[in-house]
Amino acid sequence: MRKILTALFLLSFAPQFEACVSANSDLNQCWFFTYEAKSREPKKSNLTAASFLCLRKDSTYTRDFGVFDFGKWSYDRHELILESKNGQSARMNILRLQGHEMVADLEGQTLNFDGQPLLTGIAEDGPFDLRHNLWRIPATQRESDSAIRQRLINHCQYWEAYFSWALKSGQQTIDVRSTPTPIKIFGNGFGLKKVEDQPSRWKAYFYDEDDCAKAFDILKNSFEKNEIGWAHTDNKYKMFLGAFQQLEETIKRN
Repeated sequence: MRKILTALFLLSFAPQFEACVSANSDLNQCWFFTYEAKSREPKKSNLTAASFLCLRKDSTYTRDFGVFDFGKWSYDRHELILESKNGQSARMNILRLQGHEMVADLEGQTLNFDGQPLLTGIAEDGPFDLRHNLWRIPATQRESDSAIRQRLINHCQYWEAYFSWALKSGQQTIDVRSTPTPIKIFGNGFGLKKVEDQPSRWKAYFYDEDDCAKAFDILKNSFEKNEIGWAHTDNKYKMFLGAFQQLEETIKRN
């Protein structure tokens, strides 16, 4: 495996705008959190550059604002209403919506978002669709070895869809640091994080420490016993897409 060099990262800055909404703006995008302008509450949001809200034309959404959820959305009089499948709802007051920029008030927090396209015709293959984010749904009971392995496979499939989306939509930079993952991605390679370095959110997806340890052992075995054949290309997205496809197959076999 290649030695590490530099990490991919995304820093996004946008100016603060006055409260206004363009009627012609399109909400049907995948919105990424960029920064919090202000808060009326002492508690700040725990959103990161990987926090997203994907609003589709069929009125379905997926969201990860620290907790993953999905359901139906509607928009009425500058208010975005999210009705989750878990029976809960959230309301966001849209202060500004213009092109690929959105400013919203959520429980007293003024949040800024950058919109990215949901590619027509490949919605079912998008990285933020439910099928590629089942690994984000916390286990409610102890899982079998097969179920833990499937969670890891689904995690790889998320990364494959993520790099494929970045390639097809022409992204110049993408964030690979903020997603809760046991895998550390570098500029020209990846590796397994140490147990103590794995994000608490990743560990929380498992029912208990034992199941999380099993997942670590499966990944450790996959990395140690199989060499990744890195694609000879200058395109980082193609390189990591191929690498995660290989890792997925290795997890299936081991």
